[in-house]
Amino acid sequence: MKGLPPLEERGMDDGQAANVTVIENSWIPMSDGCRLAAKLWLPVDAAEHPVPAILEYIPYRKRDFKAVRDSEVHGFFARHGYAAVRVDLRGSGDSDGVLQDEYLQQELDDGIEVIRWIAAQPWCNGRVGMIGISWGGFNGLQIAALQPPELHAVITVCSSDDRYTDDVHYMGGCLLTDNLSWASVMLSYNACPPDPAIVGERWRELWFKRLEESGLWLKTWLEHQRRDAFWRHASVCEDFAAIRCPVFAVSGWADGYCNTVFRLIQHLDVPRKGLVGPWGHKYPHMGGPGPSIDFLGECVRWWDRWLKDIDNGVDAEPMLRAWMQDTVSPISDDRPGRWVAEEQWPSRRLHTRAFALAAGRLEPGADGADSHAPREIRSPLSVGMFAGKWCSYSESTDLPSDQRLEDGGSLCFDTPPLEEDIEILGQPVVELELSTDQPQAMVAVRLSDIGSDGTVTLITYGLLNLSHRGGHTRPEPIRPSERYRVSVRLNHVAQRFPVGNRIRVAISSSYWPLAWPSPAPVTLTIHPGGRLLLPERPSREADTDLHDLGVPRAAPGPATTLLVPAHREWTVLFNLATNEATLQVIDNDGMWRLDELGLTIGYDVSERYTYVNDDYATLRGEVINSRSFERGDWHVIATTRTKLTSTPTHFHLDATVDAYEGDVRVFSRTWNETVRRDNI
Repeated sequence: MKGLPPLEERGMDDGQAANVTVIENSWIPMSDGCRLAAKLWLPVDAAEHPVPAILEYIPYRKRDFKAVRDSEVHGFFARHGYAAVRVDLRGSGDSDGVLQDEYLQQELDDGIEVIRWIAAQPWCNGRVGMIGISWGGFNGLQIAALQPPELHAVITVCSSDDRYTDDVHYMGGCLLTDNLSWASVMLSYNACPPDPAIVGERWRELWFKRLEESGLWLKTWLEHQRRDAFWRHASVCEDFAAIRCPVFAVSGWADGYCNTVFRLIQHLDVPRKGLVGPWGHKYPHMGGPGPSIDFLGECVRWWDRWLKDIDNGVDAEPMLRAWMQDTVSPISDDRPGRWVAEEQWPSRRLHTRAFALAAGRLEPGADGADSHAPREIRSPLSVGMFAGKWCSYSESTDLPSDQRLEDGGSLCFDTPPLEEDIEILGQPVVELELSTDQPQAMVAVRLSDIGSDGTVTLITYGLLNLSHRGGHTRPEPIRPSERYRVSVRLNHVAQRFPVGNRIRVAISSSYWPLAWPSPAPVTLTIHPGGRLLLPERPSREADTDLHDLGVPRAAPGPATTLLVPAHREWTVLFNLATNEATLQVIDNDGMWRLDELGLTIGYDVSERYTYVNDDYATLRGEVINSRSFERGDWHVIATTRTKLTSTPTHFHLDATVDAYEGDVRVFSRTWNETVRRDNI
């Protein structure tokens, strides 16, 4: 979703010569008459010597907002002997039609037609691979499950196999506020016009059709608060066996999608490989945090094996490679550590280390049967203000801060100073015996590392809507005061806890604004019998022999001129006069010119999450997006505003789209919608 760092911050490809032909736009006809817009990077002799093709198929506008990134990625593949094809989804960028939601059957059917078209071109030898991050990572898996014979391999980055449990919308049955921000991003994209230089005089007709018909996706997503048929559609975990081509799954510990890698390599029955680094929601050659790698080189190795049948040893390497993180300051952008690997997943070498939740302590080696008195917590809404973003881009602004700022409103359980290093790899689980005073409640559980200087670094966390304790398809309210045993599964992680540090489990009854709170304040009672279960990993001597993942490379991007620099802030404000608490996020990409096209583009976004007096009735999230396009006398601006509030029984959403040509507003639409809460 984000662009690459400035060119001077990463190396250019020093491999193949730049013998690449670039076709700025090519139309791919669909069977219903719709045309999809594609940009092509082809080896210059591909027409005489056809090559395999790589497809990326996403809605993020090949012509402008992704032009630099696309050229650097797909130009790299073309330099290494592949035809690279970047296609705008139906209703996005310069393609015909209207985009009305994520991963609709129309999108997947179009994708199969695109693959068939690519395979039939004179520059392609009939073999196609798919790559993508986020949306493109999702639909790569989804299309693979439909088994088009021309698709021979997939690289899926920062994606999910389960659209309900591990996507931007819900986590543990709790509503994520990234659901709001992501809906706002797509409302903004859908309000953008195609480029008149590509589509001609039809641009305004296509633009207004999108403005009128794309719809308010946020309402749709809020209408499905449990894991129903809406979310089961295009969730490949419904039938892993449907995927029959090799899959390379990639994510990062700071990303929202790391769990998917582990499920894919466990459940797929095809050649597969998993890679998890310290990164956020970015391609790994973009880094952040921690070391970046020659990810595009790793991609070429994967393509060479499965699209060119080169026996390069990729399929003989360990199934999982992960970055074992060392202890680090919570305000550091670095992630020291080392690469480790497991031949298979789940690994038989791992074992469970248990700690009992005692009176403020984690008792090593206990069985959870201690007899401490029950402990209560009713967290202030401020717990979560310093949690960072569910789906971090690893900007310095959106990573978690020192957890001492959160732990004061939580129940904390600490180990004594460790007498030996503990390394974990996998999914920690916290089992709790608890009761509540409300029929609807959530619990947030954080696992942290306490340094020798007292700083507390968040390692991983998990959420559970207690009405979803028996599953996400049929939630059941809690009976107040009745005791329940629940398991809270935290996100997968690899972490070394060194001698002298302590491990902390922190429990809170809210986690705003990462997740939308319960309808009313809740007092959680934690009874004896809770346990922390850590997937401990013994060291492996063979890790020292893993091949070097190199330093980032990319092809050159188009020439650009920066006009307004990017500006990012993540500010927490407590107004002691009004008792209003605010998290203000500014994530402006600035404004720049694509010099060859003479096209100036800009993107600004702000998010604001507030409450007053710890009052649940005052919770509010609001996101404003603005995108601009300018070439000569053509000047277009699309601005969207989305607001979400709630009552104990309903969610209320208000949204507007305003479109401008020059200084004249040419389109405006407003939504005022109400959706009943469904055990959330």
